[in-house]
Amino acid sequence: MNSNYLFWNNSYRKQAESVLESIIEQEGLILQQTLFYPASGGQPCDQGIIKIGNYSLKVENVKKFEGGKTLIIPEYIPNDLKIGAIVEQFIDWDLRYKYMKMHTSLHLLSVVIPLPVTGGQIGANKSRLDFDMPEAVEDKLIIENKINDLIKSDLIVEQTWITEEELDKKPELVKTMSVFPPKGSGEIRLISIKSKKGEVDLQPCGGTHVNRTVEIGKIKIGKIEKKGKNNRRVNIHLAI
Repeated sequence: MNSNYLFWNNSYRKQAESVLESIIEQEGLILQQTLFYPASGGQPCDQGIIKIGNYSLKVENVKKFEGGKTLIIPEYIPNDLKIGAIVEQFIDWDLRYKYMKMHTSLHLLSVVIPLPVTGGQIGANKSRLDFDMPEAVEDKLIIENKINDLIKSDLIVEQTWITEEELDKKPELVKTMSVFPPKGSGEIRLISIKSKKGEVDLQPCGGTHVNRTVEIGKIKIGKIEKKGKNNRRVNIHLAI
C-alpha cells in the first residue's frame, strides 16, 4: 500500500495535515502525504484548498508524480514557503462523494455488462464505460434495473491487495483492454464488491469508492452510443 495516499486509507476523510516535503519550481508542491486524489484511471482529481501559514490556496490540479508521490498544483506558489511547513488540506467533499458514487456504479455496470471495457470516464454528473459490444443493447431499462437491484442489496465495498505475480496468474481480473494496472511497487490494489453470499466483483483499481452500495442511491442509464464498429458507450447518471 502507498502510505502517501491518505484517500486509500479513508476515502471519507475531508481534511488532513501533512508536511511540505519539496517545491517543484514552476509546477507545484509535494507533501509527505496527500488527501487529494490525483487524476488517473478515468477519475478526475480532487478539488479544494490547502492552507500553509497565512496562505489559503485553491488547488487547481493534482497529478501523479515520480516515486509514488503526488504533485499538488495550487493557484500560485508563494515565494516564501519553507520546506517542513505544516500544510492543512481540505477537499471539496461534495465533489469527492459524487466521484465515489459514480466510480462504484461503474464497477457495477461492468458486472451487469460482462464485456471487455475499452475506456471510461468519471464525472460528477455523468460517467461512462465503453465496451467491446458488437450488438446493440435491446432494452437499456433492463441494465438500469439490474444495477439498481445491486445497489439496493447494500453490497460491501473493500480494498484488498495482491502481488504483481498473483495478478499475472489471474489476468481475468483486469477488465480493461487498453489500460493495465501500473506495476513496479510489487503490490496491486483491488476493489472487492461483495454480499454475504460471496464476491460480486473484483478488479484492480486505484480510485475512491463508497463503503456500501446503498449509499449510491439510484442511477439512470443515459444514452448508449455507437463509437465504432464494435464499440459502444454506456452513459450513467446519478438519479436525483
